[in-house]
Amino acid sequence: MLSLPRFRVAAFISLILINSSLKAESAIGVNWGTLSFHKLKPTTVVDLLKENKVQKVKLFDADPGALNALMGSGIQVMVGISNDMLATLSSSTMASDLWVRQNVSRYIVKGGVDIRYVAVGNEPFLSSYAGQYESYVMPALLNLQQSLAKANLAGYVKLVVPCNADAYESTLPSQGAFRPELTQIITQIVSFLNSNGSPFVVNIYPFLSLYANTDFPQEYAFFEGTTHAITDGPNVYYNAFDGNFDTLVAALSKLGYGQMPIVIGEVGWPTDGAIGANLTAARVFNQGLINHVLSNKGTPLRPGVPPVDIYLFSLLDEGAKSVLPGNFERHWGIFSFDGQAKYALNLGSGNRFLKNARNVQYLPSRWCVANPSTDLSEVTNHMKLACSVADCTTLNYGGSCNAIGAKGNISYAFNSYYQLQMQNSQSCDFDGLGMVTFLDPSVGDCRFVVGLTDVSLSSYRPNCRWLILWFLILWGFWVFAA
Repeated sequence: MLSLPRFRVAAFISLILINSSLKAESAIGVNWGTLSFHKLKPTTVVDLLKENKVQKVKLFDADPGALNALMGSGIQVMVGISNDMLATLSSSTMASDLWVRQNVSRYIVKGGVDIRYVAVGNEPFLSSYAGQYESYVMPALLNLQQSLAKANLAGYVKLVVPCNADAYESTLPSQGAFRPELTQIITQIVSFLNSNGSPFVVNIYPFLSLYANTDFPQEYAFFEGTTHAITDGPNVYYNAFDGNFDTLVAALSKLGYGQMPIVIGEVGWPTDGAIGANLTAARVFNQGLINHVLSNKGTPLRPGVPPVDIYLFSLLDEGAKSVLPGNFERHWGIFSFDGQAKYALNLGSGNRFLKNARNVQYLPSRWCVANPSTDLSEVTNHMKLACSVADCTTLNYGGSCNAIGAKGNISYAFNSYYQLQMQNSQSCDFDGLGMVTFLDPSVGDCRFVVGLTDVSLSSYRPNCRWLILWFLILWGFWVFAA
């Protein structure tokens, strides 16, 4: 796509900035992840966002399909850069220039994509990474800022670094401080963010606190009131979100940036895959969170000042995500993989409840189940095969399909594999143990899915494209040196 001349880009951006400055207020956005076996068309997802009046979306990479679909939508976008790209971007301004041209400049045109943020890494200081990415973040920020300036975009597109809440710690919110080994790098980053008008982005997950600690008071994770309130001097905390948020406020204050704007990059509650992960809990948490933020009540350390924005995690279920943290990782969506609302939720955008995706193209209504007339005693290896490829996380303890019985488990595994194989007749054979049925075998909350016609297996296309571009850069250096 051809870019507008620089003076036209500047004029276009100035007009947007003037308009947006009159409407600055907290908004409820969503994270749009794409690690799914059954992918909706990007245009269908954008229509879903517009139908639900979602004004802000966060992407985990610069996926061209998603960005092209967002053209002309008016939706504000945060584009992500994965952690494994930080080393390259930190080492070369040519690399950062190329990334900005390919993934930002080309889309910011008249009728294009309203990219407001670039997320440099995703939780790069997570304690489990053991410092793997720390040395790359600040150089990558500086290179990308220089590249944005060259493209006349530095005043409009802001760089941010989404951090996990484990970057800071304390026993009480007022005592919040960044982990000692992070103090120096976080101080540099916060100074950079402040000088460039960028917010601090943090991911807060009360569910994970509850999941990891059996002694964590369950009602403290929600917004409905608790008998386990935390008293911190003159302040009283009735929910984990406020306590976590103010711990960050205190940590930033210790660095001299107590007034820095804060954006919640990820927050949500899963609906399956663990005890406590269910439709009711997810609805109560997310609705309580939305109501709390939009009330403008703020927190004890920031009364009347809620987060700048929050991005719910997430828009859609992602059945291809790693389950290393837990089976719930594939079930964070407020919509199922096919864009159907899981529960009633008011986003505060004017619609009373969520609206489903339209014109979703499904495969025929047929399922693969265990053949009742066969001996299923030798089915174990077939189930392992099916579940090693497809998503069977709902069958595990705490899952919505955990109580459907042995034959139900077999049928669920068979069907998950069958749908993933686009209902290929041979994929329901399992040495004669499977059979195709036209009667929906779903039981209660346990849904036997039907796949989508436009499905494609998850892949990380941006990385492949990036490797090619980086090779070209290195080749250019070699030619120049020669």
